[in-house]
This record gives sequence, C-alpha cells and structure tokens, in this order.
Amino acid sequence: MSVAMIDTHLHLVYRQRLSYSWLAQSPALDRDFPYETYAAEARRCGVTDVLHMEVDVAPADIVAETGNVETLSSLPGSLLRGVVSACRPEDEGFAEFLERQRANPFVKGFRRVLHVVPDAVSEGALFRANLKRLGGTGLPFDLCVRPDQIDKAIALADLAPDVQFVLDHCGAPDVKGRAEHPWRARITEIARRPNVVVKVSGVVAYADAATWTLDDIRPFVEHAIASFGWDRVVWGSDWPVCTLTASLSTWLAALQSITRGASAQERDKLFALNARRVWRL
Repeated sequence: MSVAMIDTHLHLVYRQRLSYSWLAQSPALDRDFPYETYAAEARRCGVTDVLHMEVDVAPADIVAETGNVETLSSLPGSLLRGVVSACRPEDEGFAEFLERQRANPFVKGFRRVLHVVPDAVSEGALFRANLKRLGGTGLPFDLCVRPDQIDKAIALADLAPDVQFVLDHCGAPDVKGRAEHPWRARITEIARRPNVVVKVSGVVAYADAATWTLDDIRPFVEHAIASFGWDRVVWGSDWPVCTLTASLSTWLAALQSITRGASAQERDKLFALNARRVWRL
C-alpha cells in the first residue's frame, strides 16, 4: 500500500468560534471536536493528508470556517491540506462568493448539504445555473443525499457534465435496516455518469452501534466500488460522525479488511491516488 493515506472527509467542530444550529438536534455530536483530537488518532492509523469537509455552519460563518481550518493547517506538522467549502448555489450572491473562494488556493471544492433541505432547492433554476459555474474551475461539488434522493443527484450530474461530482457516504445507505433496495439500483445508475466519483466515507455510521459487524457494511461498500470501479473511488473518515458507531481506527480497519482482496494498486487508488487527482492535491 502507498505510504500516503488521504482522508477526504474530516469535520472539525469549534462551537466557540462558529455557529452550528443543527447540533442541537444531534446530542451525541453536540460538543467540540478539535483538530488535535482527530490528528492524534489519525497519525496512528497512517493518515498523511486531510481535507476538511464543511460542517453546515451558519451561512454567515462559511468564510470564517475556511479561515479557521486554514489557520489550523499552519500548525507545525499539520495534516490539513485544504477545505471543501460550504456554499449556497440557491442564493443570488453565489457568483461573487465563488470568485472570492476560488481566489484562495486552500479551497479545493464545494458542498451544499441537500438532505436537510427540500428537493426544490436543488431543482431550482438559480441553483442549477450557479452549479454550472463550477465547470472548468477544477473544483468538485460533493453530493450529500439520502438514497431516495440519488435521482436528484443524477439530474445534477447530467445537467453539468463538465463538473466533477463526489457522492458522499456511498449514497448514505440504511445499513442498520439492511435496505439494499432501491439503493443498489440507484448506485448502479449514478455510477454510469463519468463525472461522478463515490466517496467511501462514514458508511459505518449508518450501522447499528451495538451490533454491527463487518458483514453488515460489506455489501454496501463492495457494491459501490464495483459500480464505480477503482479509478472513481475515494476514502473519507467522516470523523466525528463515524464515532456514533465506531472509532476512526475501527472504521479504517473494517474498510481495509473489506478491500483486502484488492491489489496494492487498487488500494492505493482508493486511499490516496484518486483523491490527489480529484482535488488536485
């Protein structure tokens, strides 16, 4: 396996610096999750590089969140290499926001969490026109959707074929309920879009915290990888959300076990090489 291991999906929470209104509805995550806590375990797991994923902060704090992570990246020996910034393509000011963020090389991509808003948001004309603005920028857009919304993600990928999309969390399958359908068919369908890669991140968080085993998450991970192929898969921890059911170490060990039969080159693509290409690291 490559000496590099890139975590493409880290969340950091600093409640004294930024506003996270959604945390009130998630008691298990309603506390600070600082970089130092993550880094101590990540280094033991062999993680060498990290992308920070926006944490759905209040819109007024989006730029400040980027600044906070950029400051942390300047710490000696920091693992942080960039951020996937939050954004609001449904807003009139998106074009100006995009130009400001593009001017900062620390910004590697964008995400608008879609499972917390009505489907009408991603179906709006302004949202779609603004999403097309990412074409040619080299900045990917992460799709964070539920299985029943994968058709909405497909529509966006078809709408903007020159934009690189990243499907987070293997499409967020219901692992606990072992609900492979219709998730399985929808993953097969979205994988037909060459401008979409799948992020094998946080799947364990959808399992039963008390009883999950490797065989509970294996079918979902294996189908995602088989559908997209080894050239279009990337790994992400989804820390600290993964800690709802497993530590970073346990989640990584589970994924490494699931992919044990892959070649060294295939595993290198999953854990590092594809991420370098997608986010130009």
